[in-house]
Amino acid sequence: MSTELTGKQRRYLRGLAHHLKPVVHIGNNGLSDALVDKVDAELLAHELIKVKVGENGPDDVKAAGAELAKRLEAHHAQTIGRVIVLYREHDKEPEIRLPKA
Repeated sequence: MSTELTGKQRRYLRGLAHHLKPVVHIGNNGLSDALVDKVDAELLAHELIKVKVGENGPDDVKAAGAELAKRLEAHHAQTIGRVIVLYREHDKEPEIRLPKA
């Protein structure tokens, strides 16, 4: 993760993520290595994903999002309710073009 996202870039990503459904669900096992691997695979496939934190998941959803972003070298674009939006640009074939900083 090279730089922090600007407000304009975060708004753009939130707009793109609005219609997405969560592709990973965090349950009572929390941020296990298997879950982090799954999120990593989804980010590689999609660049922008939603992660749903279940009722049995971590209580601090924002901290969980920040931890996932840190472990995966991704950007934590948004937390709304119990849903985390993560973004990581694809190394070889990026599909999402962020607005200039």
